[in-house]
Amino acid sequence: MKVNMHEAKSNLSKLVEAAASGEEVIIARAGKPVVEMIPVRKARGPRQPGLLAGKIRINDDFYEISEDIISEFEGKC
Repeated sequence: MKVNMHEAKSNLSKLVEAAASGEEVIIARAGKPVVEMIPVRKARGPRQPGLLAGKIRINDDFYEISEDIISEFEGKC
């Protein structure tokens, strides 16, 4: 829904309800879009350390680098 500034002032409550329900609401000045009303995202709770404990595994050779890869980085190909 696209409305001009004057209409937005007169119908703010209605526009807020429309935006909150997911409808796109754009306020225009002289026919040019200026503002888009969107609902506020629900805040996420605080991060909890350890949520992925036991779900991620790193191979024992993770930090081992082959000589081929080292020589490619050093330009000795």
